[in-house]
Amino acid sequence: MFTGIIEEVGRVQAVRRGARSAVLQIAANTVTADLNIGDSVAVNGVCLTVTELTSGGFAADVMPETLSRSNLGALAPGGRVNLERALAANGRFGGHIVSGHIDGVGRVQATRRDDNAIWYEIAAAPQLLRYVVEKGSIAVDGISLTVARVNAAGFAVSVIPHTAAATTLTERRAGDSVNLECDILAKYVEKLLAPQAMPQSGLTREFLREHGF
Repeated sequence: MFTGIIEEVGRVQAVRRGARSAVLQIAANTVTADLNIGDSVAVNGVCLTVTELTSGGFAADVMPETLSRSNLGALAPGGRVNLERALAANGRFGGHIVSGHIDGVGRVQATRRDDNAIWYEIAAAPQLLRYVVEKGSIAVDGISLTVARVNAAGFAVSVIPHTAAATTLTERRAGDSVNLECDILAKYVEKLLAPQAMPQSGLTREFLREHGF
C-alpha cells in the first residue's frame, strides 16, 4: 500500500521493450536506501516489483495489462518519474490509501496559476468519474491530491508549491496523459451496494442514510 506522498523524482535510464511488455531501469537515490529485490515501488503511481538493484537505481518488469492501463508505455530514457516506496507498518500516513493499481489514464486539459497554487483541469472517462467527488481524494501520477471541482467531463485539482516542486506535475501540459487511481473506498461501497450483494451483506442505502453516510 502507498499514501501518494512522493519521496523522490527518479529518471528513466533505459526501457527494454518486449512484444507487449517492458523492463524499466530507473535511476534513484532515496527510495533505494533500504530497497530489496521483490519490494514494491510506485512509479508514476503504478505499483511495480523490483527485479534488480544497481548502485544507482533499480529495474522493474511492466506487464501488458499495466502498459494498457497506464502512461508507462510512453516513458523514454531521460524521462522523470514520481517514486514512492510501499508504506512501512510504522510509517506516517500522510496522504490517502493508494493501492498502486491504476484505474485508467486521464488527460490534462488546461493549467493555470492562482497566486501560489497551480490549477490542473483533467479530463477522465465516465467510468472513472463515478468515483470522483468534490473534496475527495485521487492519485494523479501517484500524487495524493484533493479534488476541488468535478463535472461530467473531468475534475480539477489545485496544487501547492511544495507538491509542484517535489513531483513531475509542473512538466505536464495540455494534452499530456496522467495515471489516475480513484479512491478505493468508493469502489468497495459500490460493490457492496450492488443488487446482488444486498441480500448477503444486509447493507442498504437506507442503513447508510440512517447512520450518517
